[in-house]
Amino acid sequence: MTDPIKLYPAKPEKVYFFATCLVDLFYPDAGMAGIQLLEREGIEVLFPQDQTCCGQPAFSSGFNDQARDVVVPQLDLFPGDYPIVVPAGSCGGMMRKHYPELFAGTPWQEKAEALAARTWELTDFLLNVCHIRLKDQGKPVKVAMHTSCSARREMGIAEVGPRLLGQLGQVELVEQARAEECCGFGGTFAVRHPEISEAMVNDKTEALVAAGAETVVATDCGCMMNIAGFAEKNQRPLKGQHIVSFLWERTGCSDGEGEA
Repeated sequence: MTDPIKLYPAKPEKVYFFATCLVDLFYPDAGMAGIQLLEREGIEVLFPQDQTCCGQPAFSSGFNDQARDVVVPQLDLFPGDYPIVVPAGSCGGMMRKHYPELFAGTPWQEKAEALAARTWELTDFLLNVCHIRLKDQGKPVKVAMHTSCSARREMGIAEVGPRLLGQLGQVELVEQARAEECCGFGGTFAVRHPEISEAMVNDKTEALVAAGAETVVATDCGCMMNIAGFAEKNQRPLKGQHIVSFLWERTGCSDGEGEA
């Protein structure tokens, strides 16, 4: 059976943008870059102001009732039949894969399933719905790609980031030894199991440095924050950036022109 997530829609006139907590609180540049990339593709971006958390922290900790309490007020924030685009594989995976499970047998099941079916991870949407074409305006740089566990396994987009980066002529994408391994963040996992999490991010960071990467770009702010924060704390020569911020910086923010 074909995975429904790969049944891409036609390019729409409008989308809803679900920002995520980490973008909202720590990395607003990633949210703005994502919106600007979509707008440059001729898409009107709708941003419901009352959106909050996707409910993943409570859900992944086993608190389903509390997760529903967070999500229910937001189910009516996206009334138009437009895609919902999310700059995080983990939040996208929560909405697309787990909302039907979370709301099964409840009065909100139909709304939750309809919302889930319209949810897309941002880079996947840019590449496979917008068919974006990028013209690199930056200086030569070596980068490594980290695709979060949820983006890789729940959203099925492991190939998307490298394909987008491959359009940038001045970007050398280096291969890391631990490309498929978790960075150790895992949301509440890093809080509940800090020693294990630290060992995992140490392995990940050392592999990225050994690959010669100057910057690691990630699909999820949580992973990027974890890796870049560990690298900074331990004086490792590695910067972190959300991939959409990196793409916009390389192709759009200087003069607003991209290659259509």
